[in-house]
Amino acid sequence: MKPMGKTRRMLTVGLGGVALAAALTAPAQAHGNGEQHGDGRPAPAWQPTQTGTDARFRGLAAVSRTTAWVAGTKGRVLRTTDGGRSWRDVSPPGAGGLEFRDVEAFDRQRAVVLAIGEGEASRVYRTEDGGATWKESFRNPDPKAFYDCLTFFDHRHGLAVSDPVDGKYRILSTADGGRSWKVLPNTGMPEAQPGEASFAASGQCLVSSGPYDVWLATGGAATARVLHSADRGLTWTAAASTVPAGDPARGVFGLAFRDRTHGIAVGGDYRAGQASPRASEVTGNGGRGWLPAAAPVAAYRSGVAWLPHSRSAALAVGPTGTDATTDGGRTWRTVDTGSYDTVDCAPDRGCWAAGEKGRVARLAR
Repeated sequence: MKPMGKTRRMLTVGLGGVALAAALTAPAQAHGNGEQHGDGRPAPAWQPTQTGTDARFRGLAAVSRTTAWVAGTKGRVLRTTDGGRSWRDVSPPGAGGLEFRDVEAFDRQRAVVLAIGEGEASRVYRTEDGGATWKESFRNPDPKAFYDCLTFFDHRHGLAVSDPVDGKYRILSTADGGRSWKVLPNTGMPEAQPGEASFAASGQCLVSSGPYDVWLATGGAATARVLHSADRGLTWTAAASTVPAGDPARGVFGLAFRDRTHGIAVGGDYRAGQASPRASEVTGNGGRGWLPAAAPVAAYRSGVAWLPHSRSAALAVGPTGTDATTDGGRTWRTVDTGSYDTVDCAPDRGCWAAGEKGRVARLAR
């Protein structure tokens, strides 16, 4: 890949949905600083946990209110099973030089992590015993490939995506829970735009919903795009994004779909101090078309997650704060000013965020 593209990609830089929606629209909202609502109830806020490391965690998998996995720099993988009161270092042996950017966890015992980088730096590891042991299940043999994100449709079927190789995105597929992988044919993949790539910023450049649908976020080219496949990555269609691009640092960074039709995209310009107008958008037709948010996120945001069991509430995070929506992504407002790179919510309404300097937090209930 081009040196500029490599620099950009490396970026070395709770409450239930209904309850959160009510809390965020109540008077006297707090901004993650311990304030209370007018009725005396604590405002929704991130509760930081002590991870004991300064690694930057861009990979996050929320299993439940009590169990979560994070993956980050220095080959570090951590797991908690007590709601963040303690974290166990379960990093794969010998992985200290790797950059983990995504983790997909099936439960407290089974997880798959992705290391990014050109050539053999891109790897996949799998554990079935809570991180006590790991098996390397994929090591990229192609120096032109650079894998960015993982997603799983179920406990068996999953995909990983590489930036374009010979003019098209490369898709890696597993049908056995990440134990083995194969490259899918690219005949159904549209041609990549000049300079187009995906961002390994939050583990959310490739996301799925249901048994077959998957979406891929792009940036770096003249136009940011969101690609969609309805057959687990065999054929794809591309839709133009309303998030500004036209620069290697700009585009769509994170996606979230609450079903196969309703989605949110966030992004912007990841460089500190750079403006990120129109940095969020929504779709109601499965990604065939995107509409800019009427009141978008306040700044560059790299991660986004729907609140479980809600049709309207979601959170978006980035280095300058957390924004919330209670109308399906049409309007956003800032509810916390702490730095986080990624966010994820579990079916039991446990929401987590992770980022720089070992920061991992759980949303207060």
